[in-house]
Amino acid sequence: MAGTDMDPEVARGLFEEGATLVLLGVPEGTELGLDYKTWTLGPRFRGVKMIPPGLHFLHYCATNSSGACGEIGPKTGLFLSLKPREVLVAHWNKREEDLEFSQDPEEAERIRASLRELDGYLGPYPYDTLRKWVSLTDRLSQEVAIALQPLSGRVCAFSDVIPELRLTHTRDREEQNLPRNDRECQSMKEGLDRLPRMKLREGTELRFSSIPQQAYPPGSTPAQITQYSLDWSYALNCVLESHYKEQPLNVLGELQFAFVCFLVGNVYEAFEHWKSLLALLCRSEEAMKERKELYLGLIAVLYHQLGEIPPDFFVDIVSQNNFLTSTLQDFFQFASSPGVDSTLRKRAEKFKVHLTKKFRWDFDADLDECAPVVVELPEGVTVD
Repeated sequence: MAGTDMDPEVARGLFEEGATLVLLGVPEGTELGLDYKTWTLGPRFRGVKMIPPGLHFLHYCATNSSGACGEIGPKTGLFLSLKPREVLVAHWNKREEDLEFSQDPEEAERIRASLRELDGYLGPYPYDTLRKWVSLTDRLSQEVAIALQPLSGRVCAFSDVIPELRLTHTRDREEQNLPRNDRECQSMKEGLDRLPRMKLREGTELRFSSIPQQAYPPGSTPAQITQYSLDWSYALNCVLESHYKEQPLNVLGELQFAFVCFLVGNVYEAFEHWKSLLALLCRSEEAMKERKELYLGLIAVLYHQLGEIPPDFFVDIVSQNNFLTSTLQDFFQFASSPGVDSTLRKRAEKFKVHLTKKFRWDFDADLDECAPVVVELPEGVTVD
């Protein structure tokens, strides 16, 4: 780990007040990172020092040194909330290829007492990336991060899946009325049907807010269903009521959590949730009129997030449609409507100009306002 140039006063402050992560036994060649920086570890590594107090994301990939090319495993990460001068100790579990954090306060105190001897084996926190990290997580509290990350405490790039049913023997398959595996497949469908149905291992799933499948209240008329399909405020309010009733702005923390899990943790599922949550926020016209602070915050969050991704990233390979331009097009259209707070309206206009200049995205293309909206009617409801 190379040293990080920083102001001597800042360095002194972090040396005195910063937290320390002592990570013992992590194999040489492991890819390990903290927040926005990643290193390939050398033989002397024992941890990271001078860490600013607050929320951080520790992530690592085990290496298979016995493999032909030293293969790197999938990324694992976890959110940590560190206090000033805290010493956190973890040991590498070779069998699980994971870090196990010590629960022994005496061990932490012994290591604290020997930090001077350990100092040459501890890399300094990458202070040059701190501003960027803070800009990506300033709305994410420890409480929200803990509530969203899996019960296992680990955010994994690849889902840990197990079979829904254990079908060890042919008779097990027959008991479940499933086709036998000892006969040749007659079709692709039959082959797919023979594959075991998989489910996430309990405790490993990210616990994102559930976005309602039905975007309108029960008992809505066809006209109301059409309206709710154009303005998603009802669905957004359902999410806020269910998960963030006391602090609605924490939904921005969830947006940041999902983005970090994708950008740093390589979790594709988190990217899909980020897109769904962003679409929900951007297509809620009434909510924009009622929740000025939420939407001012959303613009600030997006400003920093979009600076981290190439402009063509959101373009669908098949359709060439850009998810982000179409979503933000709706946002800017709603933000300019009557009844939206003037501060929010001006901030949205400035953000639109910024994105147009930076990415050359056209938000004023034909909005297809006359295109029909296809809506799903509840069972039993008919249109005369």
